[in-house]
Amino acid sequence: MNLFDIIVILVVLAAIFSYINHRFFYLPRTIGLMALSLLVSLSLLGLGSFGVVMLDEKVAGMLSRLDFHDTLMHGMLGFLLFAGALHVNFQDLREMGWVILLLSTFGVITSTVLVGFFTWTVLTIVDMKIPFLYCLLFGALISPTDPIAVLGILKKAQAPKQLETKITGESLFNDGIGVVLFLTLYSLVQTGPQAAEPAAIGKLLVVESAGGILYGIGLGYIAYTLIKRIDNYHVEILLTLATVMGGYRFAEAIHVSAPLAIVVAGLMVGNHGRYLGMSDLTREHLDTFWELVDEILNAVLFVLIGLELLVINHTLTIVAAGLMLIPCVLLARFLSVGSIISLMRRFSDFPPGSVPIMTWAGLRGGISVALALSLPQGPERDLLVTITYCIMTFSILVQGLTVSRMVEHFYSTANGKAQQRNSNKN
Repeated sequence: MNLFDIIVILVVLAAIFSYINHRFFYLPRTIGLMALSLLVSLSLLGLGSFGVVMLDEKVAGMLSRLDFHDTLMHGMLGFLLFAGALHVNFQDLREMGWVILLLSTFGVITSTVLVGFFTWTVLTIVDMKIPFLYCLLFGALISPTDPIAVLGILKKAQAPKQLETKITGESLFNDGIGVVLFLTLYSLVQTGPQAAEPAAIGKLLVVESAGGILYGIGLGYIAYTLIKRIDNYHVEILLTLATVMGGYRFAEAIHVSAPLAIVVAGLMVGNHGRYLGMSDLTREHLDTFWELVDEILNAVLFVLIGLELLVINHTLTIVAAGLMLIPCVLLARFLSVGSIISLMRRFSDFPPGSVPIMTWAGLRGGISVALALSLPQGPERDLLVTITYCIMTFSILVQGLTVSRMVEHFYSTANGKAQQRNSNKN
């Protein structure tokens, strides 16, 4: 079975799951796809445990042909980040720039450290202790949030626009920062922490981040200039593909943050390019194309992690550790978001319930899956992939399906209080 056959299987499964969800369950696409992938994975696990089906060797052989780190980190990641950045309004981001900057930098670093500490503590309790560096690596991969699944839900629940913007902007940039942090920790896992100096690590983070942003500005400007000079949506879509694929690879070659560069380039193409350099027809085709790319990649990733779960070593103890870490990850998010919002309340307005809503709406999606699957082979990888699967399942199925109720609760309560105050004045 070659690589093309594997891709065919993953896309066919994703298409079947999407069809079943759209035809029968009517759940939001990401949530429905995750639910069906989980159901099939658990069904195969159950059948395999009773000897009804034996897919382990076949699935293991198929998955062993994939180099997860190269495929995900040097391929799919750029498309996911660009698709997310393309639909963000830069003007809204600029108005809340400091809040989003702190949430996506200090917030991610704080969450990474807290989750790392909680993970080390929980695994010590269940007698599955692993090096603390791997716990930090897990903190870095699980801290970035994915707005795709929840934004449609927030709009239906009529959440305030500024809250949507904060969640979108934070998710967009914390993906880039989280990936930079993950890759830095990943390099330490490979070389050993004793081979690195704190000053060198800090310098690497700053140079990669700042370099990636500057490079992304230049890359986005070139793409915008080329798009502006023509009016042919076939060519313009090809130019965006070239921006992602060629721009990502060149950023890696010059050792700047490719994820941050693609985020910035996507913002420029999605704002300047969209409104100043594209016709209505091009905008429509471009949006449709990149929405489809994003959905296909997320679908493939959800199916892929479900298949991966069939062949890695996992026990009830590991699953129990994953369940124990769900409230820990939520607490880390609550503390990181809450501390920043408390600090910024004197400078910026926040709608009622901002901290609990942003905590509960911080779903984990394709980025976390991609980072987890890219971990180096070994017992630590099996452990962390299983824990990631547990947390992501809870995040998508429980948080994703209940966040609208939380929004409605806060804003129906706030509206009721406002009406009561008005009646008292009258």
